[in-house]
Amino acid sequence: MDAARGSKPFAPVLAAAGGTGGHLFPAEALAAALGNRGIPVHLVTDRRAARFGGAFADDKVHVVASATFHSRNPIAVAQTLATLGSGFNQARKLIRRLKPLAVIGFGGYPTLPPVMAAVWCRVPSLVHDSNAVIGRANRLLAPRVTAIATTFPDVFSDAPALAAKTTLTGNPLRPTVIAAAAAPYPAPGEPLRLLVTGGSQGARIMADIVPAAITRLDPALRARLAIVQQAREEDLSRVSETYASLSVACEIAPFFSDLPARMAASHLVISRSGASTVAELAAIGRPSILVPLPGALDQDQFANAGVLESAGGALRLRQDDFMPQRLAAEIAMLAGKPQRLVAMAAAARSVGRLDAAERLADLVLKVAGLPATP
Repeated sequence: MDAARGSKPFAPVLAAAGGTGGHLFPAEALAAALGNRGIPVHLVTDRRAARFGGAFADDKVHVVASATFHSRNPIAVAQTLATLGSGFNQARKLIRRLKPLAVIGFGGYPTLPPVMAAVWCRVPSLVHDSNAVIGRANRLLAPRVTAIATTFPDVFSDAPALAAKTTLTGNPLRPTVIAAAAAPYPAPGEPLRLLVTGGSQGARIMADIVPAAITRLDPALRARLAIVQQAREEDLSRVSETYASLSVACEIAPFFSDLPARMAASHLVISRSGASTVAELAAIGRPSILVPLPGALDQDQFANAGVLESAGGALRLRQDDFMPQRLAAEIAMLAGKPQRLVAMAAAARSVGRLDAAERLADLVLKVAGLPATP
């Protein structure tokens, strides 16, 4: 690796990402894949999201100003544009100092200043989108960047010019997810393990609906259950008390650092359908009941869940249908059909892409003008 360039280290790749797991996890996975090839990756994000970039060393996290268009009020729009302009200037100075091989955006408005600065500075640029419907920031950047990577096929079926520079890579997965994917689906039996996770925007409704659904199950089925559930701090006691009153084995916490391993140990997952969750369910191969977050302009979670549903690996419930009685009926139905759970696990795995990080790393290096193994 060093022979071609002597002892001089490689310039970094800059990964720009917003502050959600759907944006940061793929950036972390790409950093691991490129790091294995001797290429450092720096994270560029905004101040609010910087605290979530713990997988990157402090000297490899760079904060630039960013803002979201959340109002049509002319004053608010002007303020957002001014902030993005400030971030653009900060990112341009960063690019001139670090001289990166390439800049890749993973979505969210914090990606706009770094990727636009890369385009301005004529540095090779890419965007990666984790969802089945491309996000607004990536949609804005797509015509301007050198290449586009997607998680799902046919994202640009209505835009031939964009489709021509698009590569289907899948959604890069963290090493912990790859490790969890090696575990075979556990034979349904006793206990029947349920994992309930909602993410930052979904844990409340899971606390409202899931315990109430469990109370409606036949006592014999309740006795078989072992539940791991994410719940907000303010919901911990009421969720725990409900399960305790039903004598249901449970572990309730606001956060699980080993969530991929817990997913692998589960027979059924009840969750929102963010991009990272869907990618992990597919890679690990676990049946799920998915409740897309409503109200999103792009309906990305609804589309994400639809991919697993179409494959036969998930049941998709609109939030209006996600009621205790309906959920209890679905859990009872699946618990009574263990072979269907096994089939759903295999169907989910059939759409998983374990090599997505390597495929994306290959694309980044290609765009940067380097061989896949520099």
